[in-house]
Amino acid sequence: MLTLAFDTATSVTTVALVGDTGVLGERVSTPGRLLADADELLREHGAVPSELARVVVGTGPGSFTGIRIGLAAARGLSFSLSIPVAGVSTLDALAAAGPGVVPVIDAKRNEVFALVDGARCLAPAELEPTPGTTYVGDGAVRYRAILETRGADVPPDDSPLHVPWASHHVALAREFGPAENVEPIYLRVPDAEAKAP
Repeated sequence: MLTLAFDTATSVTTVALVGDTGVLGERVSTPGRLLADADELLREHGAVPSELARVVVGTGPGSFTGIRIGLAAARGLSFSLSIPVAGVSTLDALAAAGPGVVPVIDAKRNEVFALVDGARCLAPAELEPTPGTTYVGDGAVRYRAILETRGADVPPDDSPLHVPWASHHVALAREFGPAENVEPIYLRVPDAEAKAP
């Protein structure tokens, strides 16, 4: 059984092709490359889209536009191939990087999305790291100085721990069903609505 998974909620897009024996391939790029990366992964493994059995998509939180790109692609694939979809939180996928890590996504507007007592949107200064706790994600990289001053560990900028790997999404996916049942996680109103008079 082939599963295509992807996450477009952050500054990087991840796409993975997973088979019965494990991860067949995974790529990191940009949201604009999502379908091209998926097609290339299928071709590299001698597969065609009709062989896909299911799709897993990152549901955010993160970039409003990025989340919409991912959901639209998942819905399009589900509809055209008649396959089920599961959604997985981008924060949960980052948390799967290792035991005890705290995922932090850059939410722009001097805010972060973090998995602290549930998924929350807050100012970086509101994070209260326990000394020695590892913080991962592009928000942890951007606000490294604040976190490290308070005793948190933040891996080097180029660490794979900061990437919401699509293969983690597959491992976390539980409920597959109609694509329209997959809901995005925004945690705040889109920037366009926030700026509206």
